[in-house]
Amino acid sequence: MPTIELDDGAIRNEVLVIGFAIKKNGTFVIESGDLALDEKPLVQALKDLGATGKNDEILKVPGSTTRLMVFTSLGAESKKYAPEILRRAAGSASRALAGNASVTFCLPTPDLESLGAIAEGATLGSYLFHEFRSASKAEQKSAIEHITVHSLLARKPKTSEIAKKAMVVGQYTTLVRDLINMPPSHLTPSTFVEIIGKAITVAGGAKAGLKVSVWDEKQLRTQGFGGITAVGQGSANPPRLIHISYTPTGTTKKVKKKFAFVGKGITFDSGGLALKPALGMEAMKSDMSGAAAVCAAIMAIATLKLPIAIDVWAPLAENMVSDTATRPSDIITIYGGKTVEVLNPDAEGRLVLADALVKAIEIGNKGKLKLDGIIDVATLTGAQVVALGTRTSAVMTNDEDFRADFLKATKLSGEAFWPMPLPEELRASLDSPVADLANIGERMGGMLVAGLFLKDFIPADLPWLHLDIAGPAYNEGIAHGYTPFGGTGIALRSLITLAEEAVS
Repeated sequence: MPTIELDDGAIRNEVLVIGFAIKKNGTFVIESGDLALDEKPLVQALKDLGATGKNDEILKVPGSTTRLMVFTSLGAESKKYAPEILRRAAGSASRALAGNASVTFCLPTPDLESLGAIAEGATLGSYLFHEFRSASKAEQKSAIEHITVHSLLARKPKTSEIAKKAMVVGQYTTLVRDLINMPPSHLTPSTFVEIIGKAITVAGGAKAGLKVSVWDEKQLRTQGFGGITAVGQGSANPPRLIHISYTPTGTTKKVKKKFAFVGKGITFDSGGLALKPALGMEAMKSDMSGAAAVCAAIMAIATLKLPIAIDVWAPLAENMVSDTATRPSDIITIYGGKTVEVLNPDAEGRLVLADALVKAIEIGNKGKLKLDGIIDVATLTGAQVVALGTRTSAVMTNDEDFRADFLKATKLSGEAFWPMPLPEELRASLDSPVADLANIGERMGGMLVAGLFLKDFIPADLPWLHLDIAGPAYNEGIAHGYTPFGGTGIALRSLITLAEEAVS
């Protein structure tokens, strides 16, 4: 991961990135922020190169005072570009500049938010995943090592905080993406726990206010975690439940809020005895994206020393086919006592989440400081992709104010979420003739039905958000903006920003 520097001095790096936009009359304008350039020859160069001004367009020319000048498109000309436009433009440039050690970005920075967006986008776009290459590894380009964002705002006192946050976002997005991209032969429930444990140690462990507890398969069974046990019992790799808590330490301000984050952690989903078709099953290594996001989020929040208490719960299991796998029509008992008829073993994420949500609420409301809200993050339903596509996630809730706070955070983070309803009339489809409820119901509106299933385990007076990130968590198409192929890290930035906003 690159280091980040905010600077207003002379350009020292060999590669310079500047923006360009297209005017209403079809001509180009150079957008180089606080760096004064002779625009006429640059505009002519864009014409000669056949520039279009479309999103993600990158054009490279030899530089006069730098070795390479890189144009990144900002789209339509604007008096003030949205931070997400700047974030994506910087990310596109970073992706195109792999193999270069140091890069300077000169884009419009009218305010600190824009400055932070450029730093984040440049960092996120520099991501590469070569861990499992061997013979072909030498042929791959190396990642950018150092990023400089040029702006007169670098003199402002808060810029050090902006650079730190961009570094933290980059560091923990890398962790999430690496976990998602890791093959299931290497990422099992137990190795997930080991990797997160090492990351917590690097983050400072107990000195940073972080504590970890892990339940193994025997403890899960004896303590009544029927959902996690049922999903994991068909695999040779037994399930786990990891709990990470963050309590601010030292000189950090008094704790103002307390949240619980719960992330679905299916390290591979074959569908169990409701076996998935082979086509697309390779992407099911990403079914632990929610768990990766919440675990990384708590470490990022601790690194930023935010005055907020966080509990993270990640139920981890492999959903596999075997003679011990859960069968259709089996009845299981979720932690806390509710029974569920498992009509479809491939609707497994809601089962492990139910266990973790009940436990999170039980632990979160012990002591003087009670939960202000609980959020689950999950690659839960294919219906989410049908409804919203592969770049927009869904948010469902029992509390409109909490959802409004979260959507405000997503506007700041640049992550795309869309509010979806939880229609009460669909709840009846989850009724079971033999158990408290079934794990599937009405097929139409399946994303909403899954949300209603989870709502059954949430007290009515506890603000709750359900984030279905099934499509955006794993990019199976071409890379775009700061988003690579494979794991994306969706939800991490919004969780961090929600915590920041809650205590601001």
